[in-house]
Amino acid sequence: MDRAKWIASCAQSEEDRVLLARVYERIEQGQRRNIPAATCFLSPREQALCDRLLRGAGMSDFVFFGGFEGAERCVCACVPDYDEDWLTGGEGPVVALRAGFYSGDSLTHRDFLGSLMGCGIKRETVGDILVGEGQCDLLVLREIAPYVSQNLLSAGRSRLSLTEIPLRDMQAPEQKTQTIEDTVATLRLDSLLGSGFRLSRSKAAALIEAGRASVNHLPCLKPDKLLAEGDILTLQGYGKLRLEAVRGNTKKGRVAVTLLRFT
Repeated sequence: MDRAKWIASCAQSEEDRVLLARVYERIEQGQRRNIPAATCFLSPREQALCDRLLRGAGMSDFVFFGGFEGAERCVCACVPDYDEDWLTGGEGPVVALRAGFYSGDSLTHRDFLGSLMGCGIKRETVGDILVGEGQCDLLVLREIAPYVSQNLLSAGRSRLSLTEIPLRDMQAPEQKTQTIEDTVATLRLDSLLGSGFRLSRSKAAALIEAGRASVNHLPCLKPDKLLAEGDILTLQGYGKLRLEAVRGNTKKGRVAVTLLRFT
């Protein structure tokens, strides 16, 4: 299958096709010339599509990097062996900016994202937005960092003071989770969503068939899809789960599982 057909087969929309073509060209060029290369920031769904595209095309020497471990939005990058520290160094593709504001103000992710968009900054140039008390750490592409520093003057009704910080100094909020230990009849998607969100299996199946479920960030319309340890399950309107462990069968023939529910 030629490149254009492979890209089209991995895409789920015309917008996907355009994005995947750009990613393919950027990573292929970097690997062919043996130079560092990185894309724009990608959502988890877009990362899943790009992973499928590049691995299917025989390109396995790439990584997803968002500035810190556990980042949701990441760039896709190829890093030559001779420049292993490029991603986290002073010439890397991702820059961390810290926006300080009056600690008595309550600002949200939406406040900062709205202000960024109001400055004409495209979403694809911005990574995770980590809001804390009196400060917010922003991940942006290096080429737009000076523009953001000069133009992001406020969020909500609060004045901001921006400084660039090393990636290692970022303060990522702790992800809150709930551990669920249960037994299910099978490792089907509808069974696990039912367990994680306290739904009947028929209700979970109906939501899946309505297009509200994703597995590893890609849409899934099959209630009977079998899952494995590490899979990420998302149900619109309910939240996100990870199948943390499959602990074996019980005496009654059910499957003991551990689910991690993100709260």
